[in-house]
Amino acid sequence: MSGKRANFSPEFKEQMVKTFLEQESRKALSQVARENGVGAETLRVWVKKYRDLHPQEEAPLSISERARLAELERENRELKLEREFLGKSGGLLREGVPVSVKYEFIATERATTDPDGTPRYQLKQMCTWLSVSRSGFHDWSARPPSATAQRRERLAALIRHVFDEHDGTYGYRRVHAVLIRRGHPCDPETVRDLMRELGLVTCQPRRSRTGTTRQAARTAQIPDLIDRDFTADTPGAKLVSDITYVRTWEGWLYLALVIDCCSRAIVGYAMDDNYKTPLIESAARMAARNLSLPAGAILHSDRGSNYTSDEYGAVLAELGLLRSVGRTGICFDNALAESTNGALKVELVNREQFPTRDLARQRIARYIELFYNRRRLHSGIGYQTPQEILDLNNKQATST
Repeated sequence: MSGKRANFSPEFKEQMVKTFLEQESRKALSQVARENGVGAETLRVWVKKYRDLHPQEEAPLSISERARLAELERENRELKLEREFLGKSGGLLREGVPVSVKYEFIATERATTDPDGTPRYQLKQMCTWLSVSRSGFHDWSARPPSATAQRRERLAALIRHVFDEHDGTYGYRRVHAVLIRRGHPCDPETVRDLMRELGLVTCQPRRSRTGTTRQAARTAQIPDLIDRDFTADTPGAKLVSDITYVRTWEGWLYLALVIDCCSRAIVGYAMDDNYKTPLIESAARMAARNLSLPAGAILHSDRGSNYTSDEYGAVLAELGLLRSVGRTGICFDNALAESTNGALKVELVNREQFPTRDLARQRIARYIELFYNRRRLHSGIGYQTPQEILDLNNKQATST
């Protein structure tokens, strides 16, 4: 029996279209579609619909304006590449650094490619940036290195590419998992040693944390149906939810998440300038729309006043969800939601500045739809992506 047709959420479609429009001047539609696992014709239909609905967003440019814009974009790309390359070099421009060390770095970076497989840096550019000659590099590279040195060199280049590809969010375990998935067998300790040599340090969490949980004055008699067991055999059987906050120049933006315990996917989310009950209701409704909830499905949260309110309880009953809450102030009772919030903070929020709430909404939605659910490997599900787990369960359900 053939599998079901891919079902993409409205949020995913919107983020895909905006991603293509931002990169249209330097990437083909087919490339953007391929990088995100979407058919080119499907993306073309989404873009056409979006342009039909938002014609005012694209003002026509004259030929000279387009040429000037292309030239500025080219110069900007080159400057960004130079800054990126020299940032990786770790101070190789300092006086006294052996030329051979510079050549080794250039040789490593020659293996770095863009997602489409083309070299990220040209040899002429790298030699210019490090003040060495191309002829000298060719003479050095003609010397035969040992087999072990060759393997470590290739592996180091692959490691740097995987690290950069995932924007510095992957530690050595996830980098190792990616290499294995791509057919490059190696030892995780070797990966860790090479990452240290290359100076690759994953993004780190901040120490401070302000809670948003406010216990209701009248404590609701709601059971803990999860009991710290965040595993499930079926998508939608167990869901967890929590609220976090994002600083913007306009003030706080509050984010409610709903996570599926089976796939670790963020299946529902909502954002607003407050964390009143409608915020978590919207996230729950989105989760129910994105998953086929089995009978007895549970939505677990902390014991905040919003999560224990009668209004929220009525919404869960309407959606066919059993309400579950942990104890107040005990983060382990909602550990999966806490760790998901932590990942979003470390990998996105703490690394950027958001002038407006709207910009924060766009970046968070893109992170969830295009990276967290579809590309990020999760240790809790055997270093697979949430979408792979959902697709596998969907295939199994279809075959039965």
